[in-house]
Amino acid sequence: MNVLICMLAVFIDRIVGDPKSWHPVIWIGNFISFLDKKFNKGRYLYVKGFITVICVVSIPTAIVFSIVQLAHLLHFWIWIVVEVFFITLALAQKSLKEAAMLVFHALEKGEMNEAREKLSWIVGRDTTHLAEPEIVRGVIETVSENTSDGVTAPLFYALCFGATGVWCYKAINTLDSMIAYKNERYRQFGYVAAKLDDIANFLPSRITGFLLVIGTKAVQKQSLYFRLKHWYIDARKHPSPNSGYLEAATAWQLGIRLGGFNRYGERQSFRDYMGEPYIVMNRSHIQSAIVHMQTCTIYILILGGIIYAISSAWSECSFFI
Repeated sequence: MNVLICMLAVFIDRIVGDPKSWHPVIWIGNFISFLDKKFNKGRYLYVKGFITVICVVSIPTAIVFSIVQLAHLLHFWIWIVVEVFFITLALAQKSLKEAAMLVFHALEKGEMNEAREKLSWIVGRDTTHLAEPEIVRGVIETVSENTSDGVTAPLFYALCFGATGVWCYKAINTLDSMIAYKNERYRQFGYVAAKLDDIANFLPSRITGFLLVIGTKAVQKQSLYFRLKHWYIDARKHPSPNSGYLEAATAWQLGIRLGGFNRYGERQSFRDYMGEPYIVMNRSHIQSAIVHMQTCTIYILILGGIIYAISSAWSECSFFI
């Protein structure tokens, strides 16, 4: 049943997208900001960060669980509607596509300043003086990383645990995006949040990257073994233990090179290169990255359906044995 519910949620999210004026992630973010101001000072910051994680993860999870259980008690179809509603809210296919295409359309019109501004809405790096190839790189890296964080990872937890599981994941992911920084303010306070997000994304990121490599058309004619080997090697170069598996897969499938220098205020950092620049990166690759996201979403649903069918068949066999 979870597979059918998730299929409906994916369809609705692709057509309708996120609500514009409200979203549970905003409420979770406000709660995190409140706890950040309250606890992120003085001594015992690791402990305070741990308490923050417990509060932020447990409260939304408990609320969704209670609503789902109440719906189940009222009527089967009410439960279906509630599950679909909460899972749809957790997905970000349309919003991610729209954010990327805003930059794409600005580049199409030759409006570089507009493209830089729109890119700054979805990346943390300084975009003020970026040329077109670097703008394109920023969009592709963001779409690649968020293919897992915003779409396939929530879908993975929805398939496994329903709406309750997906909103437990969303709380963890929101914590990571807000307090899991390796700077002076958050190095201790955000430590538990960062590690928990690494754990939560371990399987989804690798499954998504693998499906991307084996399930999408590669621009270059290397063997599947070659691409899988170099995907794995390059993924481990990324400072994140999970994001590299998405970006490396995108780079090798599109025949481009991701990574390089990024500026954050007065600080410049270098991220190891992933992939090889067989093709000069251009704005059309933004559309290709979006197609990859949509394709991997379908593959996750198919994989969930296969696993469900196998487990059902196994249960039937065990019953007769």
